[in-house]
Amino acid sequence: MSARRVAAVVALAALASLLAVNAASADGPAISTPGNPVVVANEPHQLTLSWAPSTWIGDPAAQQPINYEVQALLGPNTYRWLGTTLDTTITLTDLAPGTTYWIAIGARALGGYSDSSPGITVRTASGRATVSYLNLDWSPTNNQIQHLLKVTNTGTGPLDLSGVRVRYHLRFEGGNTSLVPNCDWAALGCDRIRQTVQFFIPPGGPSPLTTPGPGYPIPGTAAPGWVELTFTGGVLEPGASTGPIQLRHHRHSWSDIEERDDPSWLAATSQWTENDKITLDVDGVREFGDLSS
Repeated sequence: MSARRVAAVVALAALASLLAVNAASADGPAISTPGNPVVVANEPHQLTLSWAPSTWIGDPAAQQPINYEVQALLGPNTYRWLGTTLDTTITLTDLAPGTTYWIAIGARALGGYSDSSPGITVRTASGRATVSYLNLDWSPTNNQIQHLLKVTNTGTGPLDLSGVRVRYHLRFEGGNTSLVPNCDWAALGCDRIRQTVQFFIPPGGPSPLTTPGPGYPIPGTAAPGWVELTFTGGVLEPGASTGPIQLRHHRHSWSDIEERDDPSWLAATSQWTENDKITLDVDGVREFGDLSS
């Protein structure tokens, strides 16, 4: 057989293999679903998972290395990628302690993919501190935000409150970023608590009066932000807490506030809960909470 004919046969075989994979992909997954993720180790700032491997479906000649994607479900058909690996085990180090994640595994390769595995709910091990939350406001659309917060030392050593930063995340509807933070009462004293309000105006479309670039946001666009709590000092021993801190916020105009779209808001239940949509950092390191969980 001539060299030209051999080359043509090889090229046709490769094309047939590629078409087979593409056909399988068009009809459905070309790779079997990975096994459910299993927690191997759960420590503060470190979570190790493993799962049963996927295999190729159909023509073995189409096989390529399979890459596994660790996915955190954020909403319907919306995922956050936590990590990728060619192995069937992975150690994640970018998750917040004391936070709940819904995790699944997907498989991808050149010319093929799998369905996502069934997911599992994992609460990562507590870090140096947690935040407890009690909503005092049974009407989330009135003119005030009212809740209790409590910081607890869940570490093994003393916790210096001067290095603690707590953020309650919210959205300013209609671009109205006026908010007056109040501390009504605190077990450790409101004079030892500092509150600041931060917001971020989303970029708008091109400005008609300037060169192309971000302009003003569309009227009515909600601006994300937070109320940040810091402490002037104090030390918590392991297992101790600040005790309740009663907070109340309102607009300068005392107009109504829609709380239900605030990331840190939870419906009132008369029960304390560890609200992992409130974030807590110690000395600049995230120790509790994750908005992208």
